[in-house]
Amino acid sequence: MSEKQKKNKIQTLLEILFTSTKLGLTSFGGPIAHLAYFKDEYIDRRKWLDDKTYADIIAICQFLPGPASSQVGLSIGMLRGGLLGGLISWLGFTVPSIIVLIVFAMMYQTFSLEDAVFIHSLKIVAASVVLHALIGMGQKLTPDKPRIAIALVAATIMLLFPSAWMQILIIVGAGLLGLRLFKDKAESKVQPFSINISKKLGVASLGTLISLLILLPLLNRMSDNPLLNIFDIFFRVGSLVFGGGHVVLPMIEREVVPSGLLTANEFLAGYGMAQAVPGPLFTFSSYLGTMMEGVTGAIVATVGIFLPSFLLIVAALPFLNELRKRATFQGILMGVNASVVGILLAAFYDPVISSSIFSTADFALAVILFGLLNIWKIPAWLVVLLGVIGGYVIQFIS
Repeated sequence: MSEKQKKNKIQTLLEILFTSTKLGLTSFGGPIAHLAYFKDEYIDRRKWLDDKTYADIIAICQFLPGPASSQVGLSIGMLRGGLLGGLISWLGFTVPSIIVLIVFAMMYQTFSLEDAVFIHSLKIVAASVVLHALIGMGQKLTPDKPRIAIALVAATIMLLFPSAWMQILIIVGAGLLGLRLFKDKAESKVQPFSINISKKLGVASLGTLISLLILLPLLNRMSDNPLLNIFDIFFRVGSLVFGGGHVVLPMIEREVVPSGLLTANEFLAGYGMAQAVPGPLFTFSSYLGTMMEGVTGAIVATVGIFLPSFLLIVAALPFLNELRKRATFQGILMGVNASVVGILLAAFYDPVISSSIFSTADFALAVILFGLLNIWKIPAWLVVLLGVIGGYVIQFIS
């Protein structure tokens, strides 16, 4: 590699770090909002990918277990800067919230923060950001009546039968429906993307994931090491949970509360804070690890829950270029993308609205923030700041 190529590589990695860290500091609102933030920054402003490639990556990540928004960010980082670029994009996006949640866990034993006004204010901000994201995604991914119908049916089913398994069935069903309805609408010319990951490495990555899923429980039974126990718990959760951040919480709860690793009150306090910070909700693991084994436990839990996503993305990306050229696969993705809009619409009601809007004052603040974001195009970080200030104003006048 020449000096010029090395310099360009370093500049690319620094650009990835700067951009992902900026997103990690400002991306409030959960996975729905994260996808909108990614589109605004990576696609619309920096032109790292086109809209079609971005939509295809989202659809692929919806098929995989783990945090979809983090997997999308990993994928974009890898497409831009290889494996190291993916790692850097993950670090930039997740470290800010990791730090906040570790500090929060340390403070929890001294101060009671469950009912803090700023936490509720950030939930109201999230409602506005999520609605803004839904509108943007709906315009792109459901442009015709058949796809709107798929989205509405998906939302209805998820609201009536909310479960991770139902979400999987909806995505699979929408993909099969898309194969039937949209394969004739496939684009004949799909812009390929370059990825510096071989298929051999992809297969090896999948093999590593499967091997760890088998070996870790066996090793954990043979040892009483608390850090190994934490890594085993969070690696299994990160490998097997479908449905993203909100679905992972009850799965972790069943692992740590009945066994006495945390009390229910400690768990719920961290859950509220995890929804308030920017970045992926899976960083809840940082709080839990800190409560169990300090900062070392936080690092082990965080690596454990995110490592499966890294392995899965490395396994999937080398094969995506060939698949997306096929008309049948494009039809499947059209159906899946439409169902994702519906699933996110259901999530907008529960848990976003159901856990944030409790009064007419809350609703009024959410409407104002949505207008500032959607109509006046106020930056997201400023909307967050105004939302927190608005929350304290509501408390003062009520």
